[in-house]
Amino acid sequence: MRKILNAHGVAQNEKGMTLLEIMIVLVILGGLVASLVTVVMGRLKSARIKQAKITMAEVGKALDMYYTDCGGYPTTDQGLGALVEAPGDGCSSWGPDPYVKKVPRDPWNHEYIYESSGGTYVLQSLGRDNREGGSGEDEDISSENL
Repeated sequence: MRKILNAHGVAQNEKGMTLLEIMIVLVILGGLVASLVTVVMGRLKSARIKQAKITMAEVGKALDMYYTDCGGYPTTDQGLGALVEAPGDGCSSWGPDPYVKKVPRDPWNHEYIYESSGGTYVLQSLGRDNREGGSGEDEDISSENL
């Protein structure tokens, strides 16, 4: 069977897609993209919370090594900086290498809050909003709850 072509090279009995069909396809694709973005964003939020907990556990290990070498945790005033540079007082057995290369920040780029009485410590992230309280990604994360 032979097809008769028009001036544009399209068979006369073949039709293209209508504007309505194109709009329906675009709406379906938009819905799929929106669903994918929602899933990815949800995973990103939970990944940040997990990363904060992992970092806190790693800092906890460095603090425990400091405790073993120095007989106590860095004071609140010395802070986590005592893991990077030897404090001026309180630890003659520090080093020779730092316990961590640099003071870590939480996944939202805020400083971790460190408090110590010498025998114990608390390491805390205030979450995305950097304020006490909150839920979801804004929830506080504490080393006491790891």
